[in-house]
Amino acid sequence: MQKSQKKTISDGSRRYGDQPMQYQESYCWPPIQNIDAGSQGTHLSAMTADQYCTLESSSETSAYPVHNSPSTASFSPNESVVSQPNSQSYPSDLQDSSENACGSPTSESYVTHKLRELETAMLGPDSDNLDMYSMTAMPGPNQIVSEAEKWKFLVEMMSRGDLKEALCTCALAIANGDMFTVEWLMSELRQMVSVTGEPIQRLGAYMLEGLVARLASSGSSIYNALRCKEPAGADLLSYMLLLYEACPYFKFGYMSANGAIADAMKDEISVHIIDFQIAQGSQWVTLIQALAGRPGGPPRIRITGIDDSTSAYARGGGLEIVGKRLLKLAESYKVPFEFHTAGVSASEIQIENLGIQPGEAVAVNFALTLHHLPDESVGTQNHRDRLLRLVKSLSPKVVTLVEQESNTNTVPFFARFVETLNYYLAIFESIDVTLPRENKERISVEQHCLAREVVNIVACEGAERVERHEPLGKWRSRFEMAGFTPYPLSSFVNSTIKILLENYSEKYTLEERDGALFLGWMNRPLVASCAWR
Repeated sequence: MQKSQKKTISDGSRRYGDQPMQYQESYCWPPIQNIDAGSQGTHLSAMTADQYCTLESSSETSAYPVHNSPSTASFSPNESVVSQPNSQSYPSDLQDSSENACGSPTSESYVTHKLRELETAMLGPDSDNLDMYSMTAMPGPNQIVSEAEKWKFLVEMMSRGDLKEALCTCALAIANGDMFTVEWLMSELRQMVSVTGEPIQRLGAYMLEGLVARLASSGSSIYNALRCKEPAGADLLSYMLLLYEACPYFKFGYMSANGAIADAMKDEISVHIIDFQIAQGSQWVTLIQALAGRPGGPPRIRITGIDDSTSAYARGGGLEIVGKRLLKLAESYKVPFEFHTAGVSASEIQIENLGIQPGEAVAVNFALTLHHLPDESVGTQNHRDRLLRLVKSLSPKVVTLVEQESNTNTVPFFARFVETLNYYLAIFESIDVTLPRENKERISVEQHCLAREVVNIVACEGAERVERHEPLGKWRSRFEMAGFTPYPLSSFVNSTIKILLENYSEKYTLEERDGALFLGWMNRPLVASCAWR
């Protein structure tokens, strides 16, 4: 059963729009002591995995329900809290590792303290240094802070309608186990997010989904259900292609990597390219075409592809589909070509899976894939560094790396949340330039190509968190420890990418520094590309 409910804030202004109400199952949290009459349990309204995986791609239906809070407190900017919980400890898995790191605010009001803390978080992350997130946590059980001041701050914040600030405040409350504040903020946030609104509203819908999934301890099940409830493979492939065309991120990565490979192989007669996430094989179309016109004739090309489950589902079959497509292309350009399937995942690769042959020059391509491999922070098997050492043992002519310029691997939950919010907000803003806001295909692109990444980063931990981005500085350290040295990118690649960007918004930025290329949106680096040998 659904009905529309409009929620107003204390100054009488209306929230972002109408939202449907759905009655969902609740998850019970530890009882909270109220100051007025004994103890009373509080319930955090959360969705089951199945309920969470039915985001409506419609401008008329919100993805999130509005719940009537079972708690008894009521608030307004000019009123004190009717009832509120005393300080209480919460389960350790909800605590941020940085909790209480800086002590309690003593020389300034709680309101000023929280404003400064949130201001620091909202200035945007420094990708190579997240020390800025060692911020003062919300007060613990032994800290005396006025509840009235806290709620005054929260209500004033919500009256400003700053969704980004509200999302960060909710994440911080989760990090500190302040479930009473979390529940109230979530009830407000559900009325502010929309999959058809501004970029921050659309991203906020998925960030909120991740927060609720985290609290319900169902992050992995919701992430898996999002994958299971994907559209038909052909539809998913069309959404992936639409994202490929709408933004230059993939083209930037493919062009920069291909430029390095073409340069390294300019004098070779037998080339073996090992692609650790070949997807649909789109990257190699332009390289085959370029090598076909090489003076003296094209080399013999052999490509070994490593598959991933999402790409296999989208294409509706195994890598033989990619191999046949590339073989047909190579034949049309009279390029000698072979295609080989590794048959195992990237984390399971051994040298014998790669079919290395004597006399061939090896190029290895890591395009937006290494961040999926677990490292030493996840378990005893460090597949990330093991794979780099294995690749180095092949003595490759060149290794290309393309990765998101973001830091979500080992940082604590709250810092990771803010980093994810800032990073994906830039991507959502860039999508807005190309795809109209009311375009249902845009909603599907964001839901099926980006939302599950956001949910996984926010909701999951341990081995279940597979989206583990690292900034280039950390990748550089890993490559150097494996024995690699930088391979300089040619100036021709840089100029070619600049021409590519002319077909997109002037807000995209291209920067070359430290031997790498960075593609950004409004000076926020989003994708980094470099080469090694």
